[in-house]
Formats: sequence, structure tokens, C-alpha cells
Amino acid sequence: MIRCAWAEGDPVMAAYHDREWGVPLRDSRAMWEMLMLEGFQAGLSWRTILHRREGFRKAFHNFDPERVARFGPEDIERLMNDPGIIRARAKIVATIGAAKIYLAMQESGEDFATYAWSFTGCKILEGDGVTVPASTPLSHSISAALKKRGFKFVGPVIVYAWMQAVGMVNDHAKDCFRRC
Repeated sequence: MIRCAWAEGDPVMAAYHDREWGVPLRDSRAMWEMLMLEGFQAGLSWRTILHRREGFRKAFHNFDPERVARFGPEDIERLMNDPGIIRARAKIVATIGAAKIYLAMQESGEDFATYAWSFTGCKILEGDGVTVPASTPLSHSISAALKKRGFKFVGPVIVYAWMQAVGMVNDHAKDCFRRC
């Protein structure tokens, strides 16, 4: 079985590639979780985050926005001492802030998944299967829109990686079994 080269050599990465990466996700909470994980990846490898994903889920109560939005200083200190996650205070604080933004959107009748997919016209964008950009004009636009709402760690490169992860864009390699 041929898969994207980045997924070879690590069973966790291969399983993620085979079952999740690039699969169109329409669940708001799951899309928000993935955006938060992508934010934690900033400056690190996705492999590092993926290998700690269960630790993140435990630490952030399965990325329940209602619970995360209520985190206070004690929770931040607890997370700063949790070896199961990336202990970066700014990223932890950004996740708490993002939970509040997510809930504000929800309270105003805005669905996070619908909002995210509106940038692609609710369509999956197709990469060429050869060249994988770090960012695109669309990821720059989405990044700016998220930042305007107050999200942090949502630069255009992070946003593009998120778009790939949640299936908004199909960047599987031409010969990858998941391309079709």
C-alpha cells in the first residue's frame, strides 16, 4: 500500500494518515480540537503532537469548550506541570481563549464547522498531488479572519495544516491510496 511519504516509518503517523488526515470533518468540536492541536504544533513536528494527543485530550477534558473556557490560573499551572502535553503557557492560554471564542460563536448561533467550511464554499479543495504548499492565499484569509475573532496561533501555515487535517483540502500524494 502506497501512502504519503510523511506517514511512513511510524505506526502512529501511518494510522493517522490512513484513518483521519484529509477525511472531511464536519463536527464543530472535533474541528476546533484539531485547530487547537495544530496551534500547539507551532515550532514543533506533527509527530510530537500526535504522539501526545491522548495526553492533550486528558488534560483538556476531551477538548470540551465549555470546560476549557472555565479554566483558571490553577488549571494553567496544572497544565504547565503536565508532561503529557506541550507545556507552553502562551499556547495553553490561547486554547482557553479559543474555547471562549468558540462558545461565543455558538451562543450567537454560529456553528464553527459551518463557519470554517464557508471559506471553501463547503467544497473540498484539491491539491495537485505533487506540490504541497506551506500556505495559500486562502489560508492567509482564514488566518486573518480567525485572528480578527481573537484566535491565537492561527497563522497561515498552521491554518493550512489544519485545512489538510480536517479534509478541507486534499493534499494526498498522487500515488497515495487515499488520493481518490
